[in-house]
Amino acid sequence: MSRFTKKKKEEIGLSPYALVFRGQKKTEKIALQLIDFDKDNVREVEIQSFDQIKKYKSPDTISWLNVDGLHNVGLMEQIADLFQIEQNVLSDVMNPSLRPKIQELENGIFVTIKMLQNKEDNEQLTIENLSLILVENAIISFQEEEGDVFDPVRERLRKHRNKIRTSGTDYLMFALLDVVVDNYIYIIGELGDKIETLEEKTTNDLDKDLLDSINFYKRELNFLRKNIKPAKEMILNLAKLESEFMHEENRVHFKELQDNINEASELSDSYREILYDLLNIYHTTMSTKLNDIMRVLTVFSVIFIPLTFIVGVYGTNFINIPELHWYYGYFIMWGVMVLVTLGMLWFFRRKKWF
Repeated sequence: MSRFTKKKKEEIGLSPYALVFRGQKKTEKIALQLIDFDKDNVREVEIQSFDQIKKYKSPDTISWLNVDGLHNVGLMEQIADLFQIEQNVLSDVMNPSLRPKIQELENGIFVTIKMLQNKEDNEQLTIENLSLILVENAIISFQEEEGDVFDPVRERLRKHRNKIRTSGTDYLMFALLDVVVDNYIYIIGELGDKIETLEEKTTNDLDKDLLDSINFYKRELNFLRKNIKPAKEMILNLAKLESEFMHEENRVHFKELQDNINEASELSDSYREILYDLLNIYHTTMSTKLNDIMRVLTVFSVIFIPLTFIVGVYGTNFINIPELHWYYGYFIMWGVMVLVTLGMLWFFRRKKWF
């Protein structure tokens, strides 16, 4: 399936509010993990029954519910009922191809963004949709499949009692988004190292593999930019959002997030320009080499044209040829041919044609 468009034919005409999974199922089993914490304690629970979540829903603690897998409609309805989330929001959650966006709700904030990964067994970038719903004393994250991208945030919750445990759900949302944006910068840096290696190769022998590599990284960067640009717009709107769920003391962190996404966007643009420059250098170098080859071939052709003329005249099948019975005629012919060749080479050199 194309990474740039994921619209299925059967989705055409569906109500935008219908709770229908509109993506490609990446995991069979739905996994739910709950982290409930306050300043002094952190409790981690692997949810086996949805009723387990209800006992952790308390105004005295903050709960982070992570859902891996989006295709269970019944589960989505239970989450909507428990946290009083509008159905159209859950419909967006179940649409992984949704463009990054932010939506202010009556009882919270809804954010969706693309997570990108560069898996070791596959050079091609993979994409996953992340949705975050922030409500009073809770945040719910929805991922398409199980992963460890948020393990650094979990480690901070386990080990640190200060900022991340005491700054509210909006700070936790910032921490999750910060991981996603930092991953953008990391991936661009990894691609950048490979692109800079290609720069060194352009000064050496060029081959088709180099052109294939340039085109491959150009496609990957275009894919990156397609997802970073709308994420940049979403984070800009988030930083400017006036909401009771956004604490004033945490706004500075969303400004930092805005700076980070700007850095990612600028880096992607810079490496894209480098790739286009490399492509131009490759084609220019290949054209120069072709011109050099054509120049040499042209020189040889021009030299052999008069020699062929002389040999043709010498081998004409007529009896009355004045030079035919000369004793040294053959050697004179060779002498004329050598003089013609040397004269033409001298002329070409003087004109700086080679």
